[in-house]
Amino acid sequence: MIVDLRSDTVTKPTPAMLDAMMHAEVGDDVFGEDPTIIKLEKKTANLLGMDAAVFCPSGTMTNQIGIKVLTQPYQEVICYKGAHIYKYEGGGLAGNSHVSVRLLPGDRGRLSIEEISANINSADSHYPSTSVVALENTVVREAGSFYTLSQIKKISEFSRSKGLGMHLDGARFFNALAETGEKSMDFGQYFDTVSICLSKGLGAPVGSVLVCKKELEPKVRRVRKAFGGGMRQAGFLAAAAIYALDNHIGRLKEDHVRAMELGKVLAKQSYVKSMMPVDTNIIIFELSTGITPEKFLARIGEHQVKALAFSPTEIRLVTHLDVDDSMLEKAVTVFSKLSF
Repeated sequence: MIVDLRSDTVTKPTPAMLDAMMHAEVGDDVFGEDPTIIKLEKKTANLLGMDAAVFCPSGTMTNQIGIKVLTQPYQEVICYKGAHIYKYEGGGLAGNSHVSVRLLPGDRGRLSIEEISANINSADSHYPSTSVVALENTVVREAGSFYTLSQIKKISEFSRSKGLGMHLDGARFFNALAETGEKSMDFGQYFDTVSICLSKGLGAPVGSVLVCKKELEPKVRRVRKAFGGGMRQAGFLAAAAIYALDNHIGRLKEDHVRAMELGKVLAKQSYVKSMMPVDTNIIIFELSTGITPEKFLARIGEHQVKALAFSPTEIRLVTHLDVDDSMLEKAVTVFSKLSF
């Protein structure tokens, strides 16, 4: 039995999801004629309480489109220093939007009004024009830390009072809601664009949706086309996403419970120097001096357990749809008996 804890992107479609895919009604989405994609886009927009949504191949694409439609070259985006849009999207902000980035430390990646206020550039032509505040929820680099609705409301109201746009990288947005118990439809009003990933904890095989204001939709579709994101009979993928939204949001808390159990076990091990708080489904810990990620991964690999090197000293584990209780038990046994 292989226990793959590298990422929640490794999930595979369930039999019921595959059945939904095989029975999907499809058409040409670039012509706006795929009924299943239309259904997914309406469904996601309604979930966020927003006007429109556009289905795309990946979360990187939805993030990049979101920033692109909210900025002009020579402007600047404010975000967390470890934000996915900056750190893990191949330099896309510079290449696609020609913007600079103001990187802030945040509280485990969560920005404050005070930080944002102190980093809005003046109108002096020496500086790039601050244009967008980009938040991430949950924060992947900070072990799935999350914002509450109240925090986001305050940031949004302040940012908009300064004329700034608001983008949310909501790759694991529903993981945050599994902890706060808040309603997804209450969040959309505070953003211009929201990226929702369907292929992580929700378990769809491919795809993300960029939810946006109605007036931005034509531009979003144009940029998607320019980025090569226009797909044809992609309703098969949209059917998987609809199934995920209907059936897998409610079970995300199970992943969090398993992650917290793993975290408790790992915190007791001598090979763990320190560990970030486990808030959702992500565990990040620092290895003790002298133990490299390569050595650690090789050792657990001997027992068919997989994890991810997250820095020269850190390991990341992620629980997900395809990690059940028997796999959790195996991982706990392996980590408990491991020695260096």
